[in-house]
Amino acid sequence: HIGSLVLLRDVTELRRRERELITKDATIREIHHRVKNNLQTVAALLRLQSRRMDSEQGREALNEAVRRVGSIAIVHETLSQNLDERVEFDEIADRVLAMVAEISPGKVTTRRTGRFGILDAEVATPLSMVLTEILQNALEHAFEQAEHGVVEVGAVRGGSRTEPRLLVTVQDNGRGLPEGFDPHRAGNLGLQIVRTLVEGELGGKFDMVPAPGRGTQVVLDVPVRPEKQH
Repeated sequence: HIGSLVLLRDVTELRRRERELITKDATIREIHHRVKNNLQTVAALLRLQSRRMDSEQGREALNEAVRRVGSIAIVHETLSQNLDERVEFDEIADRVLAMVAEISPGKVTTRRTGRFGILDAEVATPLSMVLTEILQNALEHAFEQAEHGVVEVGAVRGGSRTEPRLLVTVQDNGRGLPEGFDPHRAGNLGLQIVRTLVEGELGGKFDMVPAPGRGTQVVLDVPVRPEKQH
């Protein structure tokens, strides 16, 4: 016997949902793009204002604000190029390193070892700010004017399969911590931001200790999602 079997399926609803998802993805990317543009505008306005300041302290405070806004803008720029709310943080870390290195008072070399991997946006944004504050603090206070030095950022994915974690270290070979310095009580605005974001936003741990040999080592221990999970 010769015959045929014809299957008919109404895919109208399926195609409608696909179009909605495409529109949603495009909308989210556009939002991140506009947020990035707005943050860059804010940074530009702060730079203009800093140039009009007579106070050196006031100019430096505005320049610090510019770098904080810039670190958030970098995350949104990366998110505007993705289809989901997860980002490859190594690229962001490298750009933060380059941005903060511009304020170096001497010939300080910055570098990254290891990899951060893929992180959720809600982790990437505060972590980029934390990294900015720690690097800025190291480059401003660890070295004398025109002094050669090295600041190294290390990242290791660890923990268990059910409780993955990200261990980040920022180490310099500068002058070291002042005697009696307590990073958990210091009133410096940058360290206050770091403590608030690491312990409050990220649910992680933060410490600042003398580095082996010479200098200072900052240690961050942050819970993350597994990289393969989507």
